Amino acid sequence: MRRGASDECRVERAEKNMKRKITVLTLCAMLFALCSSARAQQARKVPRIGYLSTGPTLQQFRQRMRELGYVEGKNILFEDRYAEGGKLDRLPDLAAELVRMKVDVIVTTGTPAIQAAKQATTTIPIVMANVSDPVAAGFVASLARPGGNITGLSNLAPDLAGKRLELLKETLPKLTRVAYIWDPSNPSLARISREAQAAARELGITLQSLEVRNAEELGSAFEAAIRERAGALWVPAPMVSPYRRGITDFAGKTHLPLIYETRQYVEDAGGLMSYGPDFGDLDRRAATYVDKILKGAKPADLPVEQPTKFELVINLKTAKALGLTIPQSVLYPGGQGH
Repeated sequence: MRRGASDECRVERAEKNMKRKITVLTLCAMLFALCSSARAQQARKVPRIGYLSTGPTLQQFRQRMRELGYVEGKNILFEDRYAEGGKLDRLPDLAAELVRMKVDVIVTTGTPAIQAAKQATTTIPIVMANVSDPVAAGFVASLARPGGNITGLSNLAPDLAGKRLELLKETLPKLTRVAYIWDPSNPSLARISREAQAAARELGITLQSLEVRNAEELGSAFEAAIRERAGALWVPAPMVSPYRRGITDFAGKTHLPLIYETRQYVEDAGGLMSYGPDFGDLDRRAATYVDKILKGAKPADLPVEQPTKFELVINLKTAKALGLTIPQSVLYPGGQGH
């Protein structure tokens, strides 16, 4: 009887051990399934790119992203946020919205948008599609070693101020006064203004500084330009988006030659000429930064790059309407007539 009881005990212990093994195996299987599911969900995670600016989305940026293999809705998502009508005070809220959405990268263009993004996050990577002087603005520690979460492209705008005035002087030999519309609250425009004043003095030109912070001041600036008999109007890129219609109408009524920084406004906003970096090329290169960051690169390790392509664009139809003959010295060195 004792032997039988002992056998029963051994059988009972064996059954308990087997049940424990089955339980352990079941738990392992469940954990494996959960880990596999988590990995699968992680693999399916689609990167989300936020875009913050004062104007429409960057078409060249999107095109380059497609060329790099990103298909919107499949392996990339875009969240566009821009301050319509040039309402810069909306940028901080729009930047905060992108941060709440936990986008993987924020792409910005222009100093006000970059400032808003910088204030909204110190962890999400920020790629500057173009900015005048990121070091002076405090966005990066240096071009070679940005540090922090911001990198991208500088458009070198201040260094081009003198060249724009030279082009105007060559085109209009009798030119003595140029009206310059700018917003003193924009750090990049403040520096461009200083550079332009120095270049104007060397060329014997008076640069009429017209500060514009809102639509009401724009009207007063126009009146001052007429009163002081400005011979040309220079409008930097950040001022075009919020005041484009007013500037175009003013130029049409007064027949003042306009010089812009980008070809877009020469082609569709009645400008006479533009000289500056190829902003489309900067947009495309911004996509390369985003691609590197999505693949693991850190913004702090990606040097800020500068323009490699520059454009001089002249609208010959506008020149004809203004009764101007563009000198060969202006047309020949790479100018593009339209």
